[in-house]
Amino acid sequence: MDTLLRFDNVNFFYQTKKEEVHALQDLNFTVDELEFASIVGPSGCGKTTILSLIAGLLPVSSGSIILGGEKVGKNNHQQIGYMFQRDHLFEWRTIWKNITLGLELQKYENKEEKLAFAKELLQKYDLYGFQNRKPRELSGGMRQRVALIRTLVLEPKLLLLDEPFSALDFQTRLNVCDDVYEIIKSEKKTAILVTHDISEALSMSDKLIILSSRPATVKHIEMLKLNGETPLLRREDPRFGSLFDFVWKKLTNEKEKT
Repeated sequence: MDTLLRFDNVNFFYQTKKEEVHALQDLNFTVDELEFASIVGPSGCGKTTILSLIAGLLPVSSGSIILGGEKVGKNNHQQIGYMFQRDHLFEWRTIWKNITLGLELQKYENKEEKLAFAKELLQKYDLYGFQNRKPRELSGGMRQRVALIRTLVLEPKLLLLDEPFSALDFQTRLNVCDDVYEIIKSEKKTAILVTHDISEALSMSDKLIILSSRPATVKHIEMLKLNGETPLLRREDPRFGSLFDFVWKKLTNEKEKT
């Protein structure tokens, strides 16, 4: 499988009123095409900052980020799809108007094709009957499906998921993880998930990237091959518990020799 994203010795500094903070230090990792990668690390280590760098919202201080063979910058935004902690659906717009918002804001030569694709996605993922409803009429899980479809309509190369399930209750969260995973795999997308939830990361990922505390470095990369076609079923793999303990120790024992 070809590499889609590469971090080469990436450093990031930011300035506060008192000092310059070294947030990320010599980050090196890759994400292959069609791979689902998750990033975990201690609170405040810079996980969301990494997504902002990939999206070109922040410039790297040194090193380089390569996406699809090109250095990441302000011009690569159409290659990136971003799902945030909240779905950010506009309550005064219908589901259809929310899903096609990106097509309104950006100029596409093949706009009619993308509108047809949006309709196809609604039908495929059981939302077509709700296209004229308002977001408040949908469950939390359905809203997240709408948010994901809104992103997929623009056909990005890479999906960035910034704790998209954190606002949901536990049971809904498990179901939505399965839904989102199924959609991403079915649409053959590459994805990077940032989460504080170790179980969530293990159950959804092909690759797990574990960060140290700030300045964050890549402490460990674990390739995952758990049994099960969905995240929920993967949690039943006999190796799941030992993997959870392994990641937990990596995250909580900063003095551990790797």
